[in-house]
Amino acid sequence: MIAMQPDGNDKYPQTPGPIGVFDSGYGGLTILHGIRQLLPQYDYLYLGDNARAPYGPRSFDVVYEFTRQAVDKLFSLGCQLVILGCNTASAKALRSIQQNDLPRWDVARRVLGVIRPTAEIIGKITRNNHVGLLATEGTVRSRSYDLEIHKFWPDIKVTGQACPFWVPLVEYNEADSPGADYFVKKRIDQLLQQDPDIDTIILGCTHFPLLMPKILKFTPRGVTIVPQGEYVASSLQNYLKRHPEVDSKLTRGGTVRYLTTENEQKFKDSASIFLHEQIEATHVELLPLEGINDHLICKKHDKTR
Repeated sequence: MIAMQPDGNDKYPQTPGPIGVFDSGYGGLTILHGIRQLLPQYDYLYLGDNARAPYGPRSFDVVYEFTRQAVDKLFSLGCQLVILGCNTASAKALRSIQQNDLPRWDVARRVLGVIRPTAEIIGKITRNNHVGLLATEGTVRSRSYDLEIHKFWPDIKVTGQACPFWVPLVEYNEADSPGADYFVKKRIDQLLQQDPDIDTIILGCTHFPLLMPKILKFTPRGVTIVPQGEYVASSLQNYLKRHPEVDSKLTRGGTVRYLTTENEQKFKDSASIFLHEQIEATHVELLPLEGINDHLICKKHDKTR
């Protein structure tokens, strides 16, 4: 068990370290896989907050608090750069962490999200400017994709559809079950009922590629499905080329370590299935940065617990 240190930027190691990847659960493994395929030379540290997944239905304040706890943990373990491999965290917490926490913690460290890389490229994929978004309730409601896409492609029509139960299907290893057909088909049908002209669908949750066989089964022929892994990886590669001061602080050993807030054996078994390789995992706790009262406040206002 790794203990938290008091809040303050003197607690973070100043030596080069791994790239951190954070997600509320298993979904970020799809982002990590894409990054490792393109950038295998770096060291990586993955953290899944499986014990508190899913993040999608949670309030902005709770997602922000949970995400900053995770980023703080990864920084304290030596990461100089953290990727929020979670769309809900990217939508609800990224900007606040960048603007409020990084200046106080360590201005030299970086936190990046997964929404912008997809938004930048989507206009080159759609043929008719009708784009669908399958995501968590929190991501759809935040309209983060609409805002980011319209910065680059103002003529694209974005239609979002929340997909309750998709994340639990993955987290509880039900992605391949016959029962998953109902939930996947229902949400795809609802999306296409909103806009029958959609020709491109963004999987706006990093868990969703783990449902890809079901998604392809119920998506009409000719509609392009866009997972995020390869685009996040390409964006990160370009970012590191443009920011050598960040790249120089990253270690290169080709290693990866896995951390989870849930039972490490459960994470190991499930992640090994998703990654098609055997892994080891370590259990960690994520605790409030300013004391137990903040944790109680979060629980009081979080209606999903």
